[in-house]
Amino acid sequence: MTECIFCKIVEGSLPAEKVYEDEDVLAFRDLHAQAPVHLLVIPKKHIPSVRDIGEEEGHLLGRIFSVINRLADELGVADKGFRIVNNCGDEGGQTVYHIHFHLLGGRSLSWPPG
Repeated sequence: MTECIFCKIVEGSLPAEKVYEDEDVLAFRDLHAQAPVHLLVIPKKHIPSVRDIGEEEGHLLGRIFSVINRLADELGVADKGFRIVNNCGDEGGQTVYHIHFHLLGGRSLSWPPG
């Protein structure tokens, strides 16, 4: 996907402050952090949104959430609590059409978020 900013980060043509990478998943710091800990966790495979997930991506989603748990532990937010956010579609606030999960923590997070 030549126009996708996250695909460019995966391929290395755009820089990002990576905090985790394996063969399927990449996590990096959000440039517009909304909390002391604010990471974006993405699959390396281009999937536009939650609406495009099929049964064949089940293992990949499990891997993403396993990485999120690991990072929450490593960054010291697991015990006090953290938030995982996925925006889907224009009205849901999605601005990059490559599925991604925000991991936010390190402060008390209010509700409602938007």
